[in-house]
Amino acid sequence: MAVSTTMVLVVTAIYVVIMLILGYIGYKKTRNTEDYLVAGRNAHPVVIALSYGATFISTSAIVGFGGQAANLGMGLIWLTVFNIGVGILIAFVVFGKKTREIGQRLKAITFPDLMGKIYQSQFMQVLTGVIILIGMPLYTAAVLIGGAQFIKETLGISYGISLIGFALIVAIYVIFGGLIAVMYTDAVQGAIMLVGMTFLLIATYLILGGITVANTALTNMADLVPAKLAEQGMNGWTVMPDLGSPIWYTVITTLVLGVGIGVLAQPQLVVRFMTAKDNRSLNRAVLVGGPFILMMTGVAFTVGALTNVYFYQTQGKIAAQVATAGNIDTIIPIFINSAMPEWFVVLFMVTLLAAAMSTLSSQFHAMGTALICDVWGRGRECALSLRANQAGVLAMIILSVIIAFLMPGSIIAIATAMFMGLCASAFLPIFAVAVYCRRPDPLAAKASLVVGSLAWFIWAFFVNTKYAAVFGLSKALLGKVGVLGYPWNAIDPIVIALPLSAITILSLQYMRGGCAPEAQTA
Repeated sequence: MAVSTTMVLVVTAIYVVIMLILGYIGYKKTRNTEDYLVAGRNAHPVVIALSYGATFISTSAIVGFGGQAANLGMGLIWLTVFNIGVGILIAFVVFGKKTREIGQRLKAITFPDLMGKIYQSQFMQVLTGVIILIGMPLYTAAVLIGGAQFIKETLGISYGISLIGFALIVAIYVIFGGLIAVMYTDAVQGAIMLVGMTFLLIATYLILGGITVANTALTNMADLVPAKLAEQGMNGWTVMPDLGSPIWYTVITTLVLGVGIGVLAQPQLVVRFMTAKDNRSLNRAVLVGGPFILMMTGVAFTVGALTNVYFYQTQGKIAAQVATAGNIDTIIPIFINSAMPEWFVVLFMVTLLAAAMSTLSSQFHAMGTALICDVWGRGRECALSLRANQAGVLAMIILSVIIAFLMPGSIIAIATAMFMGLCASAFLPIFAVAVYCRRPDPLAAKASLVVGSLAWFIWAFFVNTKYAAVFGLSKALLGKVGVLGYPWNAIDPIVIALPLSAITILSLQYMRGGCAPEAQTA
């Protein structure tokens, strides 16, 4: 569908101007390092909730996981359940309050800084920062790709131009405005996302004849499941794949568990807890965050699966057959441009811009401060120089853009699951012990961090075939993509690495004096 260039330019210009104004407001309010890194520890509950949700939900959820739902079905709705139950309720109530209290008491300003101060170990701060710098660019590149794919399909401009332009706009307000600008823009972007996704859900069902008609039509398409997917356990788009089948392992261990649990230890999200003034603010944020996540992920996964009905009724093909060059990351952009009126295409482009930019701004901020505060300066540069942090953010933006150009197609959801699984395996056990143990043991934490990280990387590089195919290391060194057969090659690294990491820290903590269930004291 041809989209009016004038309309796109006007709406996009208005949106960008609003973002830059908010960035300027953040810049004017940023007077010191604490303002730049933790928003002065005085963020409003609604801003916290929308910023947290908008940071969590990106184009990887809407475009990448929407494409996965189009390919593999509504089983991904289980991820929505995990996102709300784990990513909001447990994250805010169980971890958020303790994190805020301890972070304020120890004056921690980044996630690695928090780990370093709780465990009184520079090693913990540096290695945590290094893991962020290794893993987060994959996730950031995936978000960039999602936004660039939609702009390419909508405007017909080159993928490279849309990718670079995207990164430049975000770079301006992140580099100069710090976390205050990031959270202000996140909140507005979250509101835009909520409006856009609500319209998308309603419009999709109206186009397909209503909820019952659309869902029944999708159920009746079970016999159209491609033979290759059927052989791997897929039975249709409205039912779960066969228990223990390759697709079941992908849906449950990689997409549901990897992302659903991984959200608890996301450095860029943990920092949001440290921006709250008090625990009451976090309680109030839950009331906004829960419904927000429901609308974002639930709509993306539902609409993604329903695109099969639309394309079959209009073109006689399922969604995967319509995807550009077999790249399922293009399904949602193609559906929006084919099925929706022009005004909604423009609205949804702004929705995706908001989704991508809200996540990218937080990722760039987290990576830049990890590079400068935690790895290079180990606390010193954070205290001395805002300019150094700005340089770090710029360096990580450039690296992320380069990686985005190098990544293959159909990678958005996989790259997202990679990073979140790595965070859970490396960070979740040490994070849990840090905030709930009175005397957290540094040696136990160091061992857990190393074991969890190494186990994840070994399994990702040499066993899980989806990940190993992306990295190419196993193929290059051993001549085959995975060293183990089924079902091991279908199991996500988090299933192996997270238990090993947890067992390591709990056993060593017990042997070295135990742990009283109280928060760490300064």
